[in-house]
Parts: sequence; structure tokens; C-alpha cells
Amino acid sequence: MRWALVKVCLAVTAMVVIAFAVPLGLVIREMASDRAFSDAERQAAMIAPALSITTDREELTRAVLSTEPGDRGRLAVHVPAPAKAADGTGGEALDIGTRRASPKDIATVRKAGRASITEVTGGFALLQPTALSTGDIAVVEVFVPEGEVSNGVATAWLILAGVGAALVVGSVAVADRLGVRMVQPAQRLAGAAQDLGEGRLGTRVPEEGPTELRSAAVAFNSMADQVVQLLANERELAADLSHRLRTPLTVLRLNAASLGEGPAADQTRAAVEQLEHEVDTIIRTAREQRPQTQGGRTAVPTGAGAGCDASEVIRERMGFWSALAEDQGREVRLAGVDRTVRIPVARPELAAALDALLGNVFRHTPEGTAFAVDVHHSGDAVIVLVSDAGPGIADPEAALARGTSGTTKAGAVGSTGLGLDIVRRVAESTGGDLRIGRSVLGGTEVRIWIGLHGSSPERGRRGHGRRVGRRVPWQRRKEPRTATGPTARP
Repeated sequence: MRWALVKVCLAVTAMVVIAFAVPLGLVIREMASDRAFSDAERQAAMIAPALSITTDREELTRAVLSTEPGDRGRLAVHVPAPAKAADGTGGEALDIGTRRASPKDIATVRKAGRASITEVTGGFALLQPTALSTGDIAVVEVFVPEGEVSNGVATAWLILAGVGAALVVGSVAVADRLGVRMVQPAQRLAGAAQDLGEGRLGTRVPEEGPTELRSAAVAFNSMADQVVQLLANERELAADLSHRLRTPLTVLRLNAASLGEGPAADQTRAAVEQLEHEVDTIIRTAREQRPQTQGGRTAVPTGAGAGCDASEVIRERMGFWSALAEDQGREVRLAGVDRTVRIPVARPELAAALDALLGNVFRHTPEGTAFAVDVHHSGDAVIVLVSDAGPGIADPEAALARGTSGTTKAGAVGSTGLGLDIVRRVAESTGGDLRIGRSVLGGTEVRIWIGLHGSSPERGRRGHGRRVGRRVPWQRRKEPRTATGPTARP
């Protein structure tokens, strides 16, 4: 492409140079010829006054020699013989100077009465007719050498050729630069497309070059981001679906723990433990291999068609976990779900987030530990609080960081670091956030801030007037505190 552009530019420039230089050269040659013959006419006119006064040979010879062309042998005067007198006597014709034109050409000019240019040996001869006092016509001949007719033409042609060559070279250089400017972005785009096809998902193209190629680069980068996003969503979905298996596994594990002793009970507990291990392996593998987007996170699908009634979903999931809580002697309280609360989160996503938090309570607090779920509606946001009476989390920031690290600082068994990350992504998909604090029950309080209109947590916090870990109305009653033990929430 680059050399094709150079060739096209070279051909076009050469045509333009030829189209202008050749006519201009011809005009210059014509101007040089006109200048030479104009000088010859002026020189011929210098001898006309002498011819109008006298036809004496000696006088005319002196007049001819007094001029520059006459002194150089380039001027000649041809005077015809006068008519014969009555007695039969008459003068003779005069030829003063060096004659180069043929008698025939001189006779033709004398008869026609107008100037003429004729080609002679070594140049041209200007024949200028001049009237004598006797009424006859004399012819003044001025010789113009070939060199004077073409004087300066060769130099002009060389200058034109140099200018034309400079234009051609300059156009080729400009075309080459333009070709590079067009070809390099195209080559980068082609190389990036090949790299992306080979699986290097971090490949991006600099948005440089002509407008069309910049647009192509922007479209390519957007496409690459979409590919990365789709792959990330796919792996996140695999991890999320696997994590949802942990909810029934938690129930199985707790039920298996109450089977007592015996080979069947031990086999059941071992099978549940092995199943939990396999699910954890699937989750970690999916999260370790997921491609990262520019923001470092994947999106949770939301929108008008993905909303649900938070109160209904929370009542349903609490009904599921309450049966297990009753078996373990846990006190459960639920508040704020007596009215419909629509949120822009899909029902399965909210259910998975609640199961992750409630599963953590059962998994990481001793039996008999109370917990509660409370829902608050502040107009532009919905706040879901999950609290327990356990010993709490010593380092909330580290617990949140485990969503990307996949490890726990507390060394919790079976923790994949995905539970809180699922909850956080659900909140952040609505413009909200996730916070961990200390509840009045004495344990951990996890606050999910869900924006109803993409509202900012800071904006909602000013309207609500409290932060995570502070008391809310239903917490003002004195609550019993129960068992202790290490708590490490994934």
C-alpha cells in the first residue's frame, strides 16, 4: 500500500510537471527569439535616417560602420540601381556590408514592402525595407546568429528541469510519509487483531493515524474490551453458580454433623467435605483464570427488566435458613420486610447474595449464635443489614480484599473469597457499595447499600444520617450475646 501510494504520487507529479514545464519552455524559447529579432529591428532602424538623406557609397559605408552590428559585420545595406536618365545613363546598385541573404529574398522584400526573416548559414537574416528620397526601396539586412536566437533557453530549460525534479522528489517524500502514516496504523491494527485471535486479550491499538484508521482503532479496542468483558462474565457466572451450591452443602454439612457416630455418618460427612472441596476448587479455578477488564471487575446484569421485590426475596430466603437455625438453636429476627421494596437487582442475584451472607453466619459462627436481617428504605436507596452475635471480624478491610485474593487471613476452612465479592458486585452494579462493621449484637454487621437510581453511597449516606456499625432503630433493644470463636467471612 505504501509503495502503491508512492507510485501513484510519482506518476501524477510527473504528469503535472510535464504539462507545465514543456509549454513554459516553449514560451521561453519563443520569448528569446522575439527578443533577438526585436533587437535586430532596432538596429536596422538606426541606418534608416542615413538612407533617407543620401545614397552615396562612402557616406553610407561610414554610417554602417558607425553602428555596432555594422562594425561587427552583421549589418548590410542593399540599394537598388536608380532609373536611367533620358540620355541613357544611370547609376548602379549598391551593396554595402556583408550580404548573407539571397538576391531573391532581397528582391521579394523590396517588392512586398514589408520586413521578412530568412534562415541563412549560421543563423537568421532580418530584411527590413526602407524608402529612399528617390522613391526607391532599399533593404537593410541584419544578421542574427543562432546563439542569440536561443540565448538563455538552455539555462531556462535546466532550471525548469531542476524545479520539476525537486517537485517529483518532494512529492515522493511526502507520499512516502503519508504512506507510512497510513500503513503503520493499519499494520498495528492487523497485528493486534492477530494477537487477539491468538488469545492475548490485553492487546490494544493506539488510536492514531487518519480519521478512518482512528475510528477503526477505537472500534477494535471497544470490541476487545467487550470480548474481555464477556469472558469475564462467563467465568464469573461459572464461579457464582458453583458458589450457590455451597448453600445446600452448608445445610448438608450441618445436618451431617448431627448424625452422631458410626461408619455411615462418617462416610456422609466425608462425602460432604469432599463435595465442598470440589466446589471450592471449581470456584477458585474460575476466578484465577478470569480475564480482567479495565475496571478490574465484571458487571452484574441489571436494568428495568432485572428488578425484584427485595422484601419478598428476603422473606423467602429467611424461611429457608430459619429451619436450619431452629435446629441449631439460633435466634432469628427479621424486620423491614412488611412492604414491597423494588430494587434494580435480578431475583437470582439478590438470593445468591443473601445466601452467601447467611451461609457465612452458619459456617463461621458457633451453633446458638443469633443473627438478624433488617431492611431500610431511604427513598433513593435500600439498605440490607445482616448482623450476628458472633465475635466479629478483626480486619474488615482484609475480609473485603479476599474477594480478589481467594485467601483468608484468618485461615478459614473452605473459604474461596467469593461470597463477599458476589454481594459487593450486586451492590456496586446499582451504584451502591458493601461495608463491614460491628453490630450491637456484638458480632459482625454487613451493610448492603443498593441504589434505586444509580445513587452514590455518599449521597445516600447524607440523607440517611448514619454509617456502617452504628445503631439502627430495631437494634436499640438490648440483645443477648452468645458463643465465641474465630470468625472469618469469605
